[in-house]
Amino acid sequence: MSENRRHANTFTGPGTRSAVPDVVILAVEWRPRALLRAQLLEEGYEVVATDTWPDARPHLRPGAKPRLVIVDLEGLPGPRSVLDDLALLMKPGRVLVVSALATVSQDEVRRRGFHLLMRPTTIEAIVAQVRRIIETATSVGNGEVRR
Repeated sequence: MSENRRHANTFTGPGTRSAVPDVVILAVEWRPRALLRAQLLEEGYEVVATDTWPDARPHLRPGAKPRLVIVDLEGLPGPRSVLDDLALLMKPGRVLVVSALATVSQDEVRRRGFHLLMRPTTIEAIVAQVRRIIETATSVGNGEVRR
């Protein structure tokens, strides 16, 4: 793994930039968002992290979608409409939702086919789930993740 890839937002190697991140994080709370982004960068993923849906949505363009979207529903305005939009824009297995009981029901998330982690959780647990989702998709010959 190159040093450039580990420590830059969208670098894939010396002097090159990737237009498509591996992971897009949508989380209102800055501290968990920053810690998760930092850990995923350390793991070698290209990551874009934002605190609003309007800022995240441009990273989900047709033909140029990330391998995974992580959405933390804690404090997110209009969580159901964000989940509805994600259901239209992303393959269900390419969305990981982090939720608390009072935010959106587990059934609502699972009906959409999204992966779900319930609070309380840790950055390590989220990163482990990211690894599993991405590795599983690649190992079953499902590496093309564009919707």
